[in-house]
Amino acid sequence: MAGPSDKFDPARDLLLERALAAPPEKVWRCWTEADLLCQWFTPPPWRCAEAVVDPRPGGRFFTRMAGPDGEDMPSEGCFLIVDEGRTLAFTDALSAGFRPTGGGFMTATVTFMPDGTGTAYKVIVRHATPDARDQHDAMGFQDGWGTAAAQLDALARGL
Repeated sequence: MAGPSDKFDPARDLLLERALAAPPEKVWRCWTEADLLCQWFTPPPWRCAEAVVDPRPGGRFFTRMAGPDGEDMPSEGCFLIVDEGRTLAFTDALSAGFRPTGGGFMTATVTFMPDGTGTAYKVIVRHATPDARDQHDAMGFQDGWGTAAAQLDALARGL
């Protein structure tokens, strides 16, 4: 699906690209089935304690991450684009049914393109301001999302 979800603004956006060995249909399952999502979504020592995944435009995308020292980090969101097997876009600025949350930190677009027997995996995470982008980058975006992508690939290959 071409369109606004493909636009990248280096001043406000972060980009992660990986070549995954798993095929797109298995990577898709790992993103759209809550029990699978919780197995790869969060880099250790954190873990995904809960997920609700309703992969349709306006559907709920909720994750709860638990930290090693009892930290609890819920994230309520909404799917914006669901192009089965190819593209997911979601945001924490909206909850299910496109209801505004009153805040929001990011909007992410994830694409899964066939690449031989594997997947060209691309994530663009958009932020409202350069400062928000820099904050997310300083939180360890590349390492965190990169570790999660490796965990995703390992899980998907085993399906």
